[in-house]
Amino acid sequence: MNFLNIDDLTREQLDEVLTRAVDLKERHARGKTAEAMDGKSLGMIFEKPSTRTRVSFETGATQLGGHAVFLGPDDIHLGHGEPVKDTARALSRYVDVIMARVFDHEDVVELGEYAEVPVVNGLTDDAHPCQTLADLLTIRERFDGFDARVAWIGDGNNVCQSFVLGAALVGLDLVVATPEEYDVDDEVLERAAELGEPPETTTDPEEAVDGADIIYTDVWVSMGEESERAEKLETFSQGGFQITEAWLDDRLLMHCLPAHRGEEVTDAVMESDNAIVWDQAENRLHAQKGLLTYLL
Repeated sequence: MNFLNIDDLTREQLDEVLTRAVDLKERHARGKTAEAMDGKSLGMIFEKPSTRTRVSFETGATQLGGHAVFLGPDDIHLGHGEPVKDTARALSRYVDVIMARVFDHEDVVELGEYAEVPVVNGLTDDAHPCQTLADLLTIRERFDGFDARVAWIGDGNNVCQSFVLGAALVGLDLVVATPEEYDVDDEVLERAAELGEPPETTTDPEEAVDGADIIYTDVWVSMGEESERAEKLETFSQGGFQITEAWLDDRLLMHCLPAHRGEEVTDAVMESDNAIVWDQAENRLHAQKGLLTYLL
């Protein structure tokens, strides 16, 4: 089984992964080890750098008794010099799981098609399902389930799109506020409708925040969009999409990190006691351990 999108899992499978994550987190807090990856290896392909993705997967494999192999841009040229399908076939002979953090979503699809071991999407330009696992785990911990209203404020990017699908899977109440030209793909909204309730959508961030328990935001300019930076900053800042203390009030703040303080969120908000972004970051580790044990 591959994990390329959050909706590759059914609701029951998602519950199983999150339950495993909770158990592994509690075991780790008690100093107990888990040997689910004893003698097994995780191959990690990185076209895009990332602190959290690398450290959480590598540490997770170690805590499960396994070993992680980092393959950066200088180590592997995915689709350049060797077809993606050949890389998938070769790596399958060496490792037990492949995680890929790449630009083109079709590359992880092709890896999944030709690999003989599970392939995990560590992030593509279209989706970030591992982040959504951590997000849902964080909300479940805070609300003892998913009885909460979340307002996504900002860009309808890969993180947002995976979260939209994850929210539909678990029945989370979600409203998404984006500028009109940076909204969520229609195809993602259609998939969400098939899974459950699609999110409410609006171009008015103030409207979205009203009644929310959690505000979730992300950078306005994602990796690979540097040429659009000036245009996007103007659009989002003029549209009033920055999360300030006045908006936060008693709501919780989520952010997948890294945050561009002074752009999508103020420094004061990030330093607020209501910011649960560090819980999210920690839960990348535990959610991914839950996923790895499930896939293996």
